[in-house]
Amino acid sequence: MISIRLKRIGKKKTHFFHIVVAESKFSLKGKFIEKIGYCDFNNMKNIKMNKEKISEWISKGAIISERIKHIIKVYNNDIENKSNKNS
Repeated sequence: MISIRLKRIGKKKTHFFHIVVAESKFSLKGKFIEKIGYCDFNNMKNIKMNKEKISEWISKGAIISERIKHIIKVYNNDIENKSNKNS
């Protein structure tokens, strides 16, 4: 089963994650199919993800982890707030 989840990279006490598509049997720090974004929880403004790739993988049957669902929600709200400020 394919899932969209976080892969931790970074040093001790410095949390930095890649958003990846991986087979569920792969280890959390192991292989992945495709990297589709990144997230820095120390600085929540530092989130980048490819929405088209996420939609593509969901249509192929990938399952999204709960944390990724939350990140997408925060990311969408952040984009809406930026567009409202520009208007």
